[in-house]
Amino acid sequence: MYNANQDPVGEFNRASTKHSRDPRKASRSGRHRRTKYPWTFATQFSARLMRQGRKNGKSDPLRGVFSASPTLVIFPFFLRAAMTNPEKLDNTRNADSASEQTAQDGDGVPPLAHPPFKDSEPPFSLHFFDKSPAGGALRAVYLKTMFGGSLALSIVIFAVFSIYWGALWKTPLHTLPGWIVDFDGGSVGQGVVQAFSAINPGTGGISWSVVPASEFPGGIEQLEDAILREKTWYGLAINVGASSNFTAAISSANAAYNSSTAITFIGSEARSENIFRQHIRIVTTQLDMIAAQFALQVAKNISSSLPAANLATLLSTAPQVVTAPLGYTVANLRPFDIPVASAVTFVGLIYLLILSFFVVMVSSGARAASGMDTRLTLGSLISVRLLSSVLAYFFISLFYTLLSRAFQLPFDRRFGSAGLVIFWMLNWIGMLACGLALEAMITLLTVRFVPFFLIIWIISNVSVCIYPIPVLPHVFRYGYGFPFYNISRAVRTIVFRTKDDVGMNFGILLAWVAVSCITLPIFQWVVRRGQRRAAAAGAGGGAGERA
Repeated sequence: MYNANQDPVGEFNRASTKHSRDPRKASRSGRHRRTKYPWTFATQFSARLMRQGRKNGKSDPLRGVFSASPTLVIFPFFLRAAMTNPEKLDNTRNADSASEQTAQDGDGVPPLAHPPFKDSEPPFSLHFFDKSPAGGALRAVYLKTMFGGSLALSIVIFAVFSIYWGALWKTPLHTLPGWIVDFDGGSVGQGVVQAFSAINPGTGGISWSVVPASEFPGGIEQLEDAILREKTWYGLAINVGASSNFTAAISSANAAYNSSTAITFIGSEARSENIFRQHIRIVTTQLDMIAAQFALQVAKNISSSLPAANLATLLSTAPQVVTAPLGYTVANLRPFDIPVASAVTFVGLIYLLILSFFVVMVSSGARAASGMDTRLTLGSLISVRLLSSVLAYFFISLFYTLLSRAFQLPFDRRFGSAGLVIFWMLNWIGMLACGLALEAMITLLTVRFVPFFLIIWIISNVSVCIYPIPVLPHVFRYGYGFPFYNISRAVRTIVFRTKDDVGMNFGILLAWVAVSCITLPIFQWVVRRGQRRAAAAGAGGGAGERA
């Protein structure tokens, strides 16, 4: 690269200026005097250039200078024309420096354009609406860049943000399955089963199906286990003895009768807290309606079948048998009882991806500052990029884990003391899955355009974590294989003891890491091949100029 400290032109000018300031030295050495004739200066410059090259021990003194800046070699031949047209000299110097800056840019990002005013004009002297040519050029470049960027973001809003809006629009769009199991077998159980079977679940409710009690010989505990193993989303159990207890309470006017033991609604909030809170409102409303209808029917039957004295005794001793003969209990098997867990199951995943993006940008800046992109071999460059990312994510994920631990997020509910390490490894592999994809794409998109991929990467991952994928439009089924969904699932297992699919979640994340480890070398090879072709074309052009 051309070194300004060894610039023969600069050295010649400095020497000329030095001797011109001392009249005695100027008179003794005529060759150092400034001259107003360009051809005299060209002759003196060429001689000094040759002496400088031989002094450095070069067999071909002009080769090194020509490879650094061809303008220096051909400078004497057009100097006279340039002196008569200073703008030509300024344009040549600006073009030469711009080409050198482009060669130094490891990311292939064009350097900032030179200000469209002459070097003789003072900086910080123009207004935005300046009518001068320089002001007009500045204004045109600025407005063109801003308009292009705003147009690109407008396209992103409709093309990318619509993914997230679509995940919330008319959601839940599909129903979730639920089982009704009649462990009672009496009038209460039959009435509840008929009532729920007649309910239309709509587009976002629970689609109930009746399952025989014989499939659950272990009773309601076996039904709860099936829900925890995610065989179904919800369960509605009419408990054993619901009808007999109600009949006995009427006959004996039992004041201790508790109607809430008749029905149990079973669910797991930690599986998906958003959909659970919606569905529990729907189910409790339906149960209240069924209980009210059952109470009216009981009141009619009692008033017509019981003697007045017995009815008066019943109403005075156990009025709840008549007013609330049917009740229910909600069994939340895995409550979402840690509010700070929202930071690691949803919002924190966005932060995790942003941290990965920062690592990608820091790594890119480090390579550009050190010149590794153009100086390292292809294999060394790929190894540096992969290993530095692995090490950086290893320690950053540790601090991310310690932050959650500092806010007392429990990790020992499912895996005991190993839960903290598993959570750390999950964050590490998750950052690798998200960050290495960015690391690969920045190779092709460069620093200027990788933020657009970042937006797509965030939106496509977040959209499948708000609600369960089965209630979303079918296009969102891709979420089963995306990083955010699998990280969120594994975190829920560690913190809330939901179904253990941690092994599968790690496997999907490692698959993303493997894909990035394959695509990054391919993309880097493509970019390196383009750089070699550009360098070869530049060398060919330089040889043509020398000829």
